[in-house]
Amino acid sequence: MACLAAPAWAQDVPSDTPADTQVARQDTILVTARRREESMQDVPVSVTAVSADDLERQGITNTVELDQIVPNLQFATYGTLTGNNSAAQVFIRGIGQTDATPAVDPGVGIYIDEVYMGRSVGGAMDFRDIASVQVLRGPQGTLFGRNTIGGAVLMSTNEPGAGNTLRLGVGEDNLYEGFIALDVPISEELEGRVSFGARQRDGYVTRAFDGVDLGNEDTWTAQGTVRWEPSPDVSFLLRGDYSKEDENGSPFVFVEINESQLFPIIGSVVGGCPGASFPPPTPVPMIDDPRCANDFQEMGPFTNGGTYPASSTLENGGLALIAEWDVSDTLTLKSITSARTLEWTGSRDADNTPLLVLHTNYDSESEQFSQEFQTLFDLGSVTGVAGVYYFDESSYDRLIVPLGTPGTSYDTQRVNLGTEAWAAFTDWTWDISDALSVGGGLRYTEEDKTIQGSLFNVAGVNSPEPPIPSTLCPFGGPPPTQVGCLFISDDEFTQSFSSLTGSASIQYRWTDTFMTYFRFAQGFKSGGFNQRYNAATPGNVPIAFDEETAESFEIGFKANPARGMRLNGAIFTTKYDDIQLTYRLGVVPLLFNAGEATIEGAELEWTWSPTADLMLDASMGYLDAGYDSINDPTVGGTNPTAVATLDSKLPFVPDWTWHVGASYTFHPTPDFELIPRIDVSFTDAIFFDAGNSTNIAADEVTLVNGSLTLVSLGSDWRLALHGHNLTDELYPVAGTSSTTTSSGYAEVINARPRNFTLSFTLDF
Repeated sequence: MACLAAPAWAQDVPSDTPADTQVARQDTILVTARRREESMQDVPVSVTAVSADDLERQGITNTVELDQIVPNLQFATYGTLTGNNSAAQVFIRGIGQTDATPAVDPGVGIYIDEVYMGRSVGGAMDFRDIASVQVLRGPQGTLFGRNTIGGAVLMSTNEPGAGNTLRLGVGEDNLYEGFIALDVPISEELEGRVSFGARQRDGYVTRAFDGVDLGNEDTWTAQGTVRWEPSPDVSFLLRGDYSKEDENGSPFVFVEINESQLFPIIGSVVGGCPGASFPPPTPVPMIDDPRCANDFQEMGPFTNGGTYPASSTLENGGLALIAEWDVSDTLTLKSITSARTLEWTGSRDADNTPLLVLHTNYDSESEQFSQEFQTLFDLGSVTGVAGVYYFDESSYDRLIVPLGTPGTSYDTQRVNLGTEAWAAFTDWTWDISDALSVGGGLRYTEEDKTIQGSLFNVAGVNSPEPPIPSTLCPFGGPPPTQVGCLFISDDEFTQSFSSLTGSASIQYRWTDTFMTYFRFAQGFKSGGFNQRYNAATPGNVPIAFDEETAESFEIGFKANPARGMRLNGAIFTTKYDDIQLTYRLGVVPLLFNAGEATIEGAELEWTWSPTADLMLDASMGYLDAGYDSINDPTVGGTNPTAVATLDSKLPFVPDWTWHVGASYTFHPTPDFELIPRIDVSFTDAIFFDAGNSTNIAADEVTLVNGSLTLVSLGSDWRLALHGHNLTDELYPVAGTSSTTTSSGYAEVINARPRNFTLSFTLDF
C-alpha cells in the first residue's frame, strides 16, 4: 500500500490537566468540513474525525481499515480491474466506484493535506506521519468539488513542531517496519520536518506454479515539510512526498469457471485436456486434470493456480505549496498549489489456472496540477468562503490482454486521457442568534474529458507486436475481421460537462450540549469515455458515459449528554441518478449509466470516558438502497451482461455496519501504564459488482481485533502488541466475475488470516 497521509485534528487535553477535569471536558475535535476550523459538535455535517492517537489506540494503520470504525464507509483495496495492490474502491453511504482505472473518476474524494488526489490507485495507503483523518458523509460538492458525490476522506500529516518519533515493528509473515519523523528547527521564522518509512511483509497467498507469495508488502516513503512565517500574518507551507512499492502482485485465487464458455474450451483443447473439443457447445469435461479449465482448478483460499507473471508496482509523489495571508481580522487569503505524478503497474492471471483464458498487464502514468484560491471572511455573525479551483490531468495507459481465443491472441492498447476542470464556489453561514444558524453555498463546474488511443488485436499470443495499423475494424464483423485493425479511430474525442450544485443547512442549539440540524446537498461526477475494447464499436468511436448526480436530505444531531460523553447521529435520504456502473460487453468491462436509485439510511456514533482510565466507543450505520429505474443500454444492438435489475442491490452497500470498542488503563506502578483494548466490528453481506454475482459476494462478517500496550510515562516510549482478525475469519475483500462472458472466470481476494504485530514507539 502507498503511504501518506487533510484537514481535521483533535485538540488533546494537556497531560497535566487533573483527571476529573479531563473527564468533564471532553476533547474538542476541530474539523474543517466547511473549510475553516470549527468544533465537530458545531458543524451541520455528518463527520467522523479521529486523531493520530485514536488511530494508534484502535490499531488502525491504513486507510483500508477505516471502515472498521466509520459508519457507512466501505474502503477496499486491490482494484480487481487493475491488478494493483493500492487501488482503492471507496464507498460512502452506498456511493462510490469499483473501477480504479484512469478513465473513471472516483465517487469519493481523497484529500491529503488539502490536495485532491485525482486517481483511485494510490488511495489505499499506510498511515505514517499522520495527524488526523476526517470522513465527511454525503455529497460535498459545494466546498470540495469534483468527485465528492458520496463524500470525502480528508487526511492531514504533521507539521513542523509536532515532535520527534521513532517507530519499529515486527510481526507474523516476516513483517518488518520502521519509521522516523524529525523536526528540523532552522530559525524563528523557518521550521522543517522530515519523515521516512519502510515496510516489508511476506504475502499470504502462495502461487503453486513457482512459489511466489502474492499479497506481500514492500514499500518505502519519504516526506519533507518546510514552514516559513515571515510575519505573524503571513505563512507559507511547502510539502513534498514520495512513496514507492515493488510487490509480487494481488492475492487473487480461483473461485470457479464456466466450462461451457469459449475461452475455457479453447484453453482446454490447446492444453490437451482429455475429451475437450472445439467448437462449442460441448463443455470442458469435469475431470481432475490440470489441463482442463474446470472447477477442479480450485486450490483453496490461499493458493493461486496461475502461471502468468503477477506484479504490482507504484511510484507516487508530489509537491504542494499552501500560502496564507491574514489581511485583517475579517479577511484571509489562501492559495493551494500542487503538482503530482503517479506511475503504477498491475499484472495478473485472471483465470488463476495454468491455462490461457484471460490475463491482464497494465502500465499507467499520470500527471496532475491543481490550483485553488480561497477568500475567507469572518464578519462576526456571518462567516464565509469564496474561491476558484483549477485541475488539469493527463494519463497514458498501456494495456496488454492475452486471450484464449481461437489460435490465441492478445489485445494491445495505448490510450491517452485528459481532464481539464475549473470551478467557482462560495459558502456562507449566518448566526442569526446564539442558538440559530443558517448556511448555504453554490458551486459551478466546467469539465472537459478527452481520449485518444490505438487499440487492436494481434493473432498469436507469442507474436511480436506489429506497427499500429491504419485501417479500422468493421463493426460486427466476424473473426478474423477484428484482428490487425483499430477498434476505434485514433482521433482525439472530447466530451464537455457543466454543473451547478448547491447546499443549504439550518441548525439550532437547544442547549450548550445539544444541537440539531437539517442539511440539503447536491453532488456531481462528470462522465467520460470507456478506454477498454475487444472489438470495433459502432462508427469506431469510443463508448461514452454521462455524468451522475446525487441529491441528499439529512437530519442530524450533535450531543454531549453526560460528562465525558459524545453522541452524534443522522438520518438521510439520497436520490442517486444516472449511476455509473460496470457491465460487461463481451469479455470487456465497460461503464454505463445504469439508472436511478434511492438510498436511505442512518448513522450513530458514541464515545464515553466515564473515568480518566475507561474509554468506550461505538458506531452504527444502516443503509436501505434500491433501484427506482433501470436503463437498458445497448451497443449496436448488443446487450451487456452482468447487469443490474430492479431487484439488484447496489455494489458495496451492506445493510448494517457497527463497531464497539473498549479500553482501560491500569497503573501497575507510578511510572508505567498497561492498556488492554478490544474492538469488534460487523459488516453485513455485500456484492462486489453490479450484476450481484453470488460466486464472489461477501457474507456478513464479524471481526475482532485487540491490543495490549505498555506505556512508560517517564521515558515517552510505548510497546504495543496488536492482534488482527483474532477469530481467524475467512472472507473476501474483492472479487471479479466474468462467468457470463466468453472468458468464463471468477476470482476473489480473501483477507489476510489472523496475525499479530509488535511495535515500539519512542517520542523524543
